[in-house]
Amino acid sequence: MESLHARYPFFERAREAVDDAEVDLGDLVAREDAPAVDRAVERVTAALTEGDVGTPRRRTRTELLSYPVARVLVSLVDEPVVTRTYAQAEAATAVERVRADVTENADLSYGSGGEVSLSGVLSEFDLDDDVRPVPGEDDAYRVTVTAYLRLSSDLDGDAWRLNRRELVDGEVPASRDELLVLLRRAIEDRVADGLPLPVPDAIADALAPAVARVEEVLADIEVAVDVDRVLPELFPPCVQALLERARDGETLPAHSWFSLCSFCAAIGMGAEDVLELLDVAASDDPVLAQRVRYGVERVAGERGVEYPLPSCETMDAYGDCVNKDALCAEIQHPLSYYETRVESADD
Repeated sequence: MESLHARYPFFERAREAVDDAEVDLGDLVAREDAPAVDRAVERVTAALTEGDVGTPRRRTRTELLSYPVARVLVSLVDEPVVTRTYAQAEAATAVERVRADVTENADLSYGSGGEVSLSGVLSEFDLDDDVRPVPGEDDAYRVTVTAYLRLSSDLDGDAWRLNRRELVDGEVPASRDELLVLLRRAIEDRVADGLPLPVPDAIADALAPAVARVEEVLADIEVAVDVDRVLPELFPPCVQALLERARDGETLPAHSWFSLCSFCAAIGMGAEDVLELLDVAASDDPVLAQRVRYGVERVAGERGVEYPLPSCETMDAYGDCVNKDALCAEIQHPLSYYETRVESADD
């Protein structure tokens, strides 16, 4: 096991390193003081609260083994929002590491140099035939339209629309930063692939305390907001922007729609309240009305909000953090923004 295995635990070579080590997952999680389990809990809880996977451990073995354990924890919790948020956080963290690690002429190697090349990362995700650098232009690439559409389908903003790109010979242009955003989607898909996993009863029993720790954090997020009034003028800028887009008739991407519905449910709104807020009559637009009801009912449950709104960091990673104001710089969650604004209005 080498350091870059731990830095990119979803790479094929990292998986092979775990297989070669012949680690028995049952024996690993059975230890009461297993550091990999503690780190796995941190990976998942940090994803829920901070939008990343927390601080890596210095010991390579602990850091690497925490990744498969975290996937098992996510599978045992078995909540769609946890699965999605965890995959998003792993992907967001990985892209920042790629951004820091990439060197111009390095190979994707795990030798003493510890270097990662952009071409090597692309090859890892079978994108080497879909992306090529533009000769003579720094940080300029051409991406096949098929790969581009697949990886940009959930990205917001006019800049990502295909009609805003120059399509030539089945390829569209992308800067290096844009390419990293596309890579984030590829990484997220790999992390989420196969989740939830089937987990043997013995491992589930051994991890029950760890699962309880994750569920405790999830419950804290669910009840974090103590606001029972709907004051749209005090909504965070990101939510106001999503509302305006929905009012304008835009079909929001799945992650944006989830964020809007989750925010509304968290402050006590029901489906009819959301329809009124969108200024839509169910009889005039039955399709949207059905989508609103499904969205709000899906994120809300008997105990309150079952699927919490993503953090500001996650909202930003997916392009929904817009029109930031001074308060945005002081908070880490859209619900905290709203709670603060409501409290200030009461003073």
